[in-house]
Amino acid sequence: MPAKRAASNSAATSASAIPPRASSATATTTTTTTSTSPASSSSTASPLQTLGRSYVDATPTRLKLIDAFMTFLVISGIIQFVYCFLVSDFPFNSFVAGFASTVGQFVLLAALRIQANESNASDFPKSSPERAFGDFLFSSIVLHFFVVNFLG
Repeated sequence: MPAKRAASNSAATSASAIPPRASSATATTTTTTTSTSPASSSSTASPLQTLGRSYVDATPTRLKLIDAFMTFLVISGIIQFVYCFLVSDFPFNSFVAGFASTVGQFVLLAALRIQANESNASDFPKSSPERAFGDFLFSSIVLHFFVVNFLG
């Protein structure tokens, strides 16, 4: 009997020593680092993880905020287009104005992102990030003035 208890205690101790898997990314990293076969080390998730890590580490917060707004505009434009395609485009001027607003705002944000990026400072020697933001605000007001007037 004591041998069975000792075996069950050692099994419980070894089970508690194994940490639970926190996420699939941890499991993938563990598998990749312990594996020696070249086929398992070249997975399709690895370049995406590298890209994501370098984006998070190297991109300033200001540019991440601009990128988040650009992503929102892309999703908003896709939703508008799908709605027009599937449901109705009855007030066609409204669809065109809304879609033009998302596309125009995306273009203005792309210009702001290019000018606000510190690595592009040599391309815009006379423009500071504050000046670029002022230009963005003025252009956005003009864009939305035309959008509201197009609604009718």
